[in-house]
Amino acid sequence: MPEVEITIPDHLEMQIAQLVEEGEFLNREEAIEDLLSTGLKAYKTSGPIDDEEDPGLEEDGMMGHDDEYVF
Repeated sequence: MPEVEITIPDHLEMQIAQLVEEGEFLNREEAIEDLLSTGLKAYKTSGPIDDEEDPGLEEDGMMGHDDEYVF
């Protein structure tokens, strides 16, 4: 199996360590392999998320207004 070296932010390392500590995974290597595999499967299913697809809707609400409950 190929080996890959990555650098991840501290908050991700802490989340992985917590999952291992809680017994969700046997060790860090298993956790990273399983989480990466799951993420790739989800990516293949839904495709990439394009933040620029519908600009402004997140900031102004679904209807393009500050209040999402526009009548």
